[in-house]
Amino acid sequence: MKTNKVVIISAVRTPFDKFGGLMRDIPSIELGKKALEAVVDRVGLPKDKVEEIYYGTTISAEVGQYLNIPARQALLKAGFPSSTLSLTIDRACCSSMTAFQMAYRQIKYGETSIAIGAGAENLSNVPYIVSGARWGKRLGDLKMVDLMADIGYKGWNPVSVDASEVAVEYGVMREEQDFWAYLSHQRYQTAFECGKFVDEVIPYEITDAKGINTVITADQTPRPDTTTEKLAKLKTVYNTPTVTAGNAPGLNAGASAILLMSEEKAKTLGYEPLAYVDDVASKSDDARYIASVPAAVIKLLLEKTGKTLDDISLIEINEAFAAMPLVSTKILANGDETRLKKLRDMTNVNGGAIAIGHPMGATGARLIMTLMYELRRRGGTGIAAICGGLAQGDAVMLTAAN
Repeated sequence: MKTNKVVIISAVRTPFDKFGGLMRDIPSIELGKKALEAVVDRVGLPKDKVEEIYYGTTISAEVGQYLNIPARQALLKAGFPSSTLSLTIDRACCSSMTAFQMAYRQIKYGETSIAIGAGAENLSNVPYIVSGARWGKRLGDLKMVDLMADIGYKGWNPVSVDASEVAVEYGVMREEQDFWAYLSHQRYQTAFECGKFVDEVIPYEITDAKGINTVITADQTPRPDTTTEKLAKLKTVYNTPTVTAGNAPGLNAGASAILLMSEEKAKTLGYEPLAYVDDVASKSDDARYIASVPAAVIKLLLEKTGKTLDDISLIEINEAFAAMPLVSTKILANGDETRLKKLRDMTNVNGGAIAIGHPMGATGARLIMTLMYELRRRGGTGIAAICGGLAQGDAVMLTAAN
């Protein structure tokens, strides 16, 4: 079967906001609209050239307020023609990376030539749920449920518990996780001061009820003044042995979008690729091993491409908790302390979700673009990997086009 080379032409995201921040009342669909508009506008691509849009989101109750199908709603709001096909995807935190993978496969195997992988989330806009109210209740109180409390899945542990317990199994303790969190903020601040996020972050303008406009131009959650001493004083959450609010990301808002084309189509339209997509992989594991599944899917991707870790110059592993990059790099190092240091030095070099934020539906695509823009500065090949609830994992391998 003839296959197409797939390239990235444009990649953007909104700033990631903090919980209860300026974006708190904005539907994630509106954030998604902004990212979809910007990813084509940046390169001057007419919207009717995009054939398919894949769009990730995670907390369906938030988009449920607007009767779901957020991909379709966002693309129409963004001015794409009604003929544009779309699909909304929920693979937990993997969702927008899964969206990217689906766009990649459609192009690779010739089903389409131009597609977008995107995603959005606004955890500040998640509603409370009142169950049992539709048919009335003769006696007793109606219970209001906060979907943002004890984030997890019914019948399973909260994800923080699984991540923490698995980290301890691998000998990754609290002090190490706190230090990684500190490092995430410091690396982000250094990258920010060097202007490294200018390529990916687009301004987002908000008009409040009084008609006052505020433009958000940067992520709202980095804490460059944090220290390991401050982090060590925080209490653990949900009775976990290691996870705190400091070595985990916040509850964030934001959207991301990546424009992909076949290399042939890009040449025809006169676009220069930002990166080549070498391959993608997905894998799942026992539900509690969320902290180790990024390592498993990276191994699978290396096997698929015939490459080794020595061929990789950069890695992004989502900091759903500090446990994820720490456990996964330890597994990949396989007991070699020299290799472990090298892996950690090349992982999340510009900081990760602990500093940047983690609007789950947008993070997968954010990892890909952060990796891509850094590869363009350094050259080489890199891997972005992410875990999703109940131990699903996605990974993408890119090679810089420059």
